[in-house]
Amino acid sequence: MKVLVVGGGIGGLGAAIALADRGVEVDVVEKKASFSVYGVGINVPANGLRALRSLGLLDEVLSAGFQFGHADFYDGDGEFIVHVPSAPDPDVPANNALSRVDLHRALIGATERRRVKIHYGTTVQSFNDRGDLVDVRLSDGRSERYDLVAAFDGIHSPTRRRLFGPKYDATYTGFGVFRITLPRPADIIGIRVYQAPGAKAGFCPLSAETMYMFLVTGDPAGTVHNPARFQEILRERMTRFADDSLPGQVRDGLGAGSAAIVWSPISDITLPLPWFRGRVGVLGDAAHACAPHTSQGAAMALEDAVVLAEELTGQESVEERLERFQQRRYPRVKLVQDLSYAILAAEMSIDETNRRDAYAGMRKHLPAQSQQTDRMLNAPA
Repeated sequence: MKVLVVGGGIGGLGAAIALADRGVEVDVVEKKASFSVYGVGINVPANGLRALRSLGLLDEVLSAGFQFGHADFYDGDGEFIVHVPSAPDPDVPANNALSRVDLHRALIGATERRRVKIHYGTTVQSFNDRGDLVDVRLSDGRSERYDLVAAFDGIHSPTRRRLFGPKYDATYTGFGVFRITLPRPADIIGIRVYQAPGAKAGFCPLSAETMYMFLVTGDPAGTVHNPARFQEILRERMTRFADDSLPGQVRDGLGAGSAAIVWSPISDITLPLPWFRGRVGVLGDAAHACAPHTSQGAAMALEDAVVLAEELTGQESVEERLERFQQRRYPRVKLVQDLSYAILAAEMSIDETNRRDAYAGMRKHLPAQSQQTDRMLNAPA
């Protein structure tokens, strides 16, 4: 079998590794001209770590990251709300946060060790699904023939639009997120969240020296912030937090020497089955992007990669194998999507009139709800 993987991100490289390990011939095309990712952090929870273990990368990503097993929640004034422990997984840490650069470097290294070629600066110009094979014309002038095209080409996937039209383009949630890498105080040894009316600031350890901060706030549809004003906007929006809280201290410390700030809109994809039309399909964020509030975006893409490889190397017809892949994956990603958006909506609905009741509800329900979610996701993908 010969497979074209479209997209050299986390899911695409994971698929290339998993397929190559099962004897599948793989090509990867990536539109970027070279290795390039946002220099901010990412948390990979236990189910994502199990997928990385199956790719032979667990030890490498653990050595590059910071492991932890809890989240602490505070209000915007810095008053403690609740401690939320993660449900333990017997085989891997509950969470491992690391820089996106380090995660991507590990995936690229594993891909290249399997002698899978990554064609940078290359896109799919057209494809013709002939039923048993797919003819593909690439932007570098090559024409190739594949048994399958698996597109991990992101939330704004050109492949998804070619297959299903604009109906399933990304849906903006009304909120955006700023991210920045910062020095880590010694007491940040798990995720720490500050929930103010209309704003959520979180801090996640990445290493002995660094952490990353995220700030979620509302933005009208169509918002495009000028990167030159990122620091100014971030400082203004962090005025919702008390001066002596950690967000307030970070706000007052932002200056000319601060690390680069990244902002992105929070959007999701609601694509029902099928994700494949014949021998061409979309996976990862291209099929089921979600809000980042369960730290599951990368984990879901990595699970897609591993499960696709498991199913494609079965004995049935390719069509039957693809159908089984989709039936395995859809309920799980739908759960994550629904939960992620529900958390985002609940947090952003907090205002001055309901905040005390909201914090009381978090105190009462959040630990049990979080552990229930962990247990569901700790089950095999």
